[in-house]
Amino acid sequence: MPHLTIDYSSRLAGAFDARAFVKELHPLVVEESGTSGVCKTLLRPAETYVGDGPGAGAVFVHVDVGLMPGRPEDQKARLSESVLALLAKHLPADDGDRERVFLSVEVRDLAASYRLLPSAR
Repeated sequence: MPHLTIDYSSRLAGAFDARAFVKELHPLVVEESGTSGVCKTLLRPAETYVGDGPGAGAVFVHVDVGLMPGRPEDQKARLSESVLALLAKHLPADDGDRERVFLSVEVRDLAASYRLLPSAR
């Protein structure tokens, strides 16, 4: 059931193997969220900016994990930390010589209006 959206700087093309990341991300999310569903992931490369100064060209990756409501906040926080660690493993290090890399994760509850077609049977 988890819905995953990964927005990332298009300048990461070639440095970010999204397929390899997703291959490890899906089982991680299923295990740590306790879901019995199947992950659905949307990847969105985008033009990104961080701040207004010389570092505005920094690269940025944000992962949004949408889950059915009911999980405690500490479980969602642990999942966020695990996803951040996995994401860092799949991206180049920020060594000061290249563009800075900013990573973020949000684990959130899906709204009560959420519906899925086809529904799982």
